[in-house]
Amino acid sequence: MKTLLITGGAGFIGSNFIIYLMDRYEDYRIVNLDLLTYAADLDNLKGIEGRDNYVFVQGDICDAELVSRLFRDYDVSAVIHFAAESHVDNSIVNPGVFIRTNVLGTYVLLDAAYRYWMDGPFRIKKGFENARFHHISTDEVYGSLTDDGYFTEDSPYAPNSPYSASKASSDMLVRSYHHTYGMNTVITNCSNNYGPRQHKEKLIPTIIRSALEDRPIPIYGQGLNVRDWLYVEDHCRAIDVVFHNADSGQTYNIGGESEKRNIDVAKIICHILDEMRPRSSGSYEELITFVEDRPGHDWRYAMDISKIKRDLGWEPQIAFEDGIRMTVEYYLERFG
Repeated sequence: MKTLLITGGAGFIGSNFIIYLMDRYEDYRIVNLDLLTYAADLDNLKGIEGRDNYVFVQGDICDAELVSRLFRDYDVSAVIHFAAESHVDNSIVNPGVFIRTNVLGTYVLLDAAYRYWMDGPFRIKKGFENARFHHISTDEVYGSLTDDGYFTEDSPYAPNSPYSASKASSDMLVRSYHHTYGMNTVITNCSNNYGPRQHKEKLIPTIIRSALEDRPIPIYGQGLNVRDWLYVEDHCRAIDVVFHNADSGQTYNIGGESEKRNIDVAKIICHILDEMRPRSSGSYEELITFVEDRPGHDWRYAMDISKIKRDLGWEPQIAFEDGIRMTVEYYLERFG
């Protein structure tokens, strides 16, 4: 049985991916390493805790001794690396935490994999010929777009926040281990995810929670910043196809092809809530409140996903109109 080390598997995307993977593959043992910071929740993984091929380990990806021991104890032959500090606002207040987790943590994982799978540069140990390190990254490493154009895999890196700078740094480390040591690595850079199990501090859960509590719905600036929205299940399918089929050293952009201004996302959610759980008087849209803009707020993100379509046959299947309705239903149940 092949053992996959999945980092950050109690978080939003990681937990969705573990559930997705275990529903489709019976021949994998999953070791989930998660520190259980504020953004993680073991309730995200209810229903799989008792499975024979699932192991949870609470620990820090920066703990080199622990990470190396996990490779030895479970004979790890693949890593899918989700664990990261990811909230831009928090990175502005406390960038050091992001540098430690996202840069040092990625280095610790890469180095443990290199030492366990390889005898030296371009010398792979017997039995680890197909061992792979899959690094999950973000579109934010490319910086900000104007009203035109798209990020491609060849776009220059131009991160504008401590968060995106730390992710760009981790991408470069992964790239270096492929080119210097011959490690089998792949990198995926995704657009904004949404869907079940996302932490309440993120934009869409914040809109829903604020509305249900009849509090002001905070929107930065005038809400005109644009993001490309990707339903988390579509992202899981993309990770699956890249992990299993991409050539070593490749990078793929993953996007939902669903650009929306933040103000429009808020209005769509308010209208769905008006339908599903009407406010006592008026529309939830009346609660939208513009607040001081985030420092260095990137204007627009948009992904060109033609490479993953062409090479691997993946494309998003869930339209924003359907995904956001499913997401609102989930949080109506979660937030009561």
